Amino acid sequence: MNSSPLSAFLIGVVSGMRAMAGPALISQKLSTQTPNPLFDSSLSFIASPKTANVLKVLAGGELIGDKVPHGPDRISPPQLIARLASGATCGAALSEARGASVRVGALLGATGALAGAFTFFHLRRYLNHEQDIPDPLLAVIEDAITYGAGWQAVK
Repeated sequence: MNSSPLSAFLIGVVSGMRAMAGPALISQKLSTQTPNPLFDSSLSFIASPKTANVLKVLAGGELIGDKVPHGPDRISPPQLIARLASGATCGAALSEARGASVRVGALLGATGALAGAFTFFHLRRYLNHEQDIPDPLLAVIEDAITYGAGWQAVK
């Protein structure tokens, strides 16, 4: 496993790119671990197989929704708040599961989400508008980066 601070930040970046990706990946990983690393935690629901299944469906819906033109920007206030909450929750859960500080994990996760949301929003916009790379292609590439980085964070 990666170091807890780096992993918390990275899962935050992933959550900034796709709000449901981080929770789905963490839940899937933790739901397969015995004993439950979040057993006595207020975040124990994340390690539930039922939660993992629900989050996978939501993450799949988000992947489809991202390909629809004229959706809300990830840096608009409601979208950004959701990504910050996702990053903070993911950072906290990952840190707690690894025996690290939950507060530091939450802060790093939220910071990563902020960085990921703005960086990838502007990068995708630049590549689409200035380099004429089709947005659907960029979306698929971003999905691959999201899930590749996410698996690195949770492994």
